[in-house]
Amino acid sequence: MAGGAPGDAALMNVTAIIAAGGAGRRMGAARPKQYLPLGDLPVIVHVLKTFSRVSAVTEILLVVPRADVPRVRSEIVGRYGLDKVHRVIAGGRERQDSVARGLAAVRADATDIVVIHDAVRPLATPALVEAAIDGAVRWGAVATGIPVRDTVKSTDAEGWAEETLPRERLRLVQTPQAFRLEVIRRAHERAAAEGFYGTDDAALVERTGTRVRMIPGLAQNIKMTTPEDLDWARWFLEKRGRESGEGATGLPERVGWGYDSHRLVSGRRLILGGVDIPHPRGLLGHSDGDALIHAVIDALLGAVGGGDIGRLFPDSDPAYRGVSSLTLLAQVGRLVKENKFEAVHLDATILMEKPKLAPHIPAMIEHLSKTLRLDAGRVSIKAKTNEGMGFVGREEGVAVFAVATVRECGR
Repeated sequence: MAGGAPGDAALMNVTAIIAAGGAGRRMGAARPKQYLPLGDLPVIVHVLKTFSRVSAVTEILLVVPRADVPRVRSEIVGRYGLDKVHRVIAGGRERQDSVARGLAAVRADATDIVVIHDAVRPLATPALVEAAIDGAVRWGAVATGIPVRDTVKSTDAEGWAEETLPRERLRLVQTPQAFRLEVIRRAHERAAAEGFYGTDDAALVERTGTRVRMIPGLAQNIKMTTPEDLDWARWFLEKRGRESGEGATGLPERVGWGYDSHRLVSGRRLILGGVDIPHPRGLLGHSDGDALIHAVIDALLGAVGGGDIGRLFPDSDPAYRGVSSLTLLAQVGRLVKENKFEAVHLDATILMEKPKLAPHIPAMIEHLSKTLRLDAGRVSIKAKTNEGMGFVGREEGVAVFAVATVRECGR
């Protein structure tokens, strides 16, 4: 059998299974390699974002070690807004067992094609995933791979060369690999019944008599196995980012600028960055008057083309009277994600004569980072006086400047 009948990939329902069940002992790290940082993101997030950008993929099933399931749901899927990941599934003892558990969760009535990928191949591209899907629609079973460059010899048990293999017919096999659902399920069921373990899913399909079509992979699409692999991947992403003008993730970044000022008056609490600061006067405003958060909101909205805080939360609306600005910031964080962006860095400067704000800055950073689900190391807040000049110097009010950097995700 050469594969299924040709079809239109746009009419097919595609489920992706991302296998992330390994411990990565050869990496020599304290945690599994799929969670190690690569540029601004964990290795596994690069993979999930790549598959999220493929329009043909309607859902992603992520298979991880059983002990990691709760943490991955909150710290990976939830934190990075990976909406296409519909389920996080506990894996098995071997990679093949993990993929089989993923297949068991695939809904036959809603899936035509299954594309399988290793969570530690973060440099695959959406175009490569699309090519594998198109190939599975046409031929039924597809694996990606690259030509062998070096001479390959087979040896005997003692290490003596027996044969030089014709490298023009050899391929180094990668993932993604894509199959019609019935083809890959039948292959896994037979392997399980016979107690056979293969090194990839294509090998299981071949054992059923179904031919697997090889299509070109990518030289960059290496598997993160050793620390040297991770170093090379970091270099590759940085190089690609420099050449394209994009960040280390290869996704476009935008920058927004925000400013806000409020008058200091008696009878109001002084709240900055969600922190209630002891002071005889507070900031006048329709909400809690948190000028720091208001400037950050304007910066985020500017970066995503979302207007300004006055348009989104007008002071004529009684619903926002006295509201905590952290609540408004959380709403803006959701708006950023709905527009397929994520915040990656915040930098703000507060101009205020008194009181000293330095002791309160760590708490401000904590509030902003938790509300936006952004690492605290990516939030910078500084406080300065205005040397007695202007309305700030006369202690009439507070001014805040903010810059926000966001990155496209899932477009």
